[in-house]
Amino acid sequence: MTEAGADPAQDIYDPRYVKDVFDRCSDKYIAFSNICSMGFTQRWRRQCVEMLGRLPKGAVGYDLMAGTGEVWPHLLSANPDIAEITAVDISSGMHKRAIERLHAMRAHKIAFVEDDVLASELEPESADFVISTFGLKTFSPEQHERLASLTARVLKPGGRFAYIEASDPKGWMLRPLYMLHLKGVLPLIERTLLRGAQDFSMIGTYASNFGDASGFAGMLEAEGLSVSYRRFFFGTATGVCGEKPA
Repeated sequence: MTEAGADPAQDIYDPRYVKDVFDRCSDKYIAFSNICSMGFTQRWRRQCVEMLGRLPKGAVGYDLMAGTGEVWPHLLSANPDIAEITAVDISSGMHKRAIERLHAMRAHKIAFVEDDVLASELEPESADFVISTFGLKTFSPEQHERLASLTARVLKPGGRFAYIEASDPKGWMLRPLYMLHLKGVLPLIERTLLRGAQDFSMIGTYASNFGDASGFAGMLEAEGLSVSYRRFFFGTATGVCGEKPA
């Protein structure tokens, strides 16, 4: 299926395609996402950290599909004794913006791996936590299965995880307006104000294709993890959290 912003000749879940989209988006990504979500993205990042819960002193872990690192202030505020966050992201542009312009004061606690997370060689049982905010939508169902396997592999016994993603609020009476905002208003804003290459339109396409996190929750359970599925604000965002049994 092809929608606004998508090249019909491209696989929109190909890592190279995703990298190009977010490299081009990086300079305006934060302003666009905050304005067009009416601030909900920051609220949902905080709620994702709350799902993760209290971490042990000296914890180390991964922020997968880390983007511009907007979850780090919430994560370090809730767990100031974290020793290191390893940010994994395919977009060098997003991480460059994160470190140079936003998080220089936290750089001593942030390591960076520029890689397709599904191809990265993260060490088994190397993490006390795995967190990811708004990265699930850029994966296909087959890639979600691989991500679930990676999550189980890198967590230490007793390690915790939390993911959150913008979702399709099926059953909500205002869903038609929400989908109009996602598929109509956001591309219009980009065309008239940002004059971009419809890259932000792709964020709406990814989100509407994603559906919700319930399928990913089942994949994590299949990997032997304990999983809790959550809905936020009538299902406009969904999340999963849990732990690897000790």
